[in-house]
Amino acid sequence: MKCRALSFLMCIVTISAMAQNKADIIVSYDFKAPRASGGERINKMTLLANSSESKYFNDISLWTDSLESTPEGKAKYDEIIRANCLVKDPEGYEYWDLTKGPVKNIYTYVFNNVADETLTHYDEWGDELMYYTEPLAEIQWRLVPDSVSPVIGYECQMAEADYHGRHWKVWFTTDLPLPFGPWKFRGLPGLVLKAETEGGFSFTATGLQGTDRIISQIYSSNEYKKTDRRKALADHEYFENNQEAILKAQNGGQAKITYTDSAGNEIAPPVYEAQKHSLEPDYKMK
Repeated sequence: MKCRALSFLMCIVTISAMAQNKADIIVSYDFKAPRASGGERINKMTLLANSSESKYFNDISLWTDSLESTPEGKAKYDEIIRANCLVKDPEGYEYWDLTKGPVKNIYTYVFNNVADETLTHYDEWGDELMYYTEPLAEIQWRLVPDSVSPVIGYECQMAEADYHGRHWKVWFTTDLPLPFGPWKFRGLPGLVLKAETEGGFSFTATGLQGTDRIISQIYSSNEYKKTDRRKALADHEYFENNQEAILKAQNGGQAKITYTDSAGNEIAPPVYEAQKHSLEPDYKMK
């Protein structure tokens, strides 16, 4: 075991003894996934964890949600967005460019709780905020012998599992004995630092450090409706593939969505497919 890992483990024991709602570690991950419109998206994600609970999220989204949870914070956030995103073209016309500001576009929050033996996933599916729970013991891992590989300087062992329609390979380190990882990965004897599956989906740690940040609950939980996982995923696919029809139904038939390529030519709408674009394609499997 590395000296830094031993020192870090001692910190974990000390901090956990003081407060279980404080994280012991903060990990940054790059989440990569294919887009239905083509190409790849890379989301910057964060994991806060201690020995008994974890929280996986996007830091800009958390910051946005914390501000918008109070009237004063919402006013401050609106001020920040206006200052950064309301721009002028060369002719002096004002328009909104939301790429220039700290705008929330990732809605994922995943909480693991060992004491309750549950995982809770909050997200936006389609255009609705929803959540569901599932048991922690759902992933059945198989350790792969002679599969050691370094990830951000830590010696990691490989494990494999079939989970909700995909076969995953993950790399975890017992130098950091926390049973969590990015997204919904849990139940191994060490922190998951890398995970990949077919189709271009992957999670890769880019950095980690000790922390005493609070593993806070989600803001505005009353805005989320309880759902079933498979139904949420199926509803999301329907929304992605029928956005114009949904807008027409909401606006008395007055809506049109046009898709163009890089040259400005009109193209057919992208098609969202479970096996190509969903982390959990089992909602389409019998």
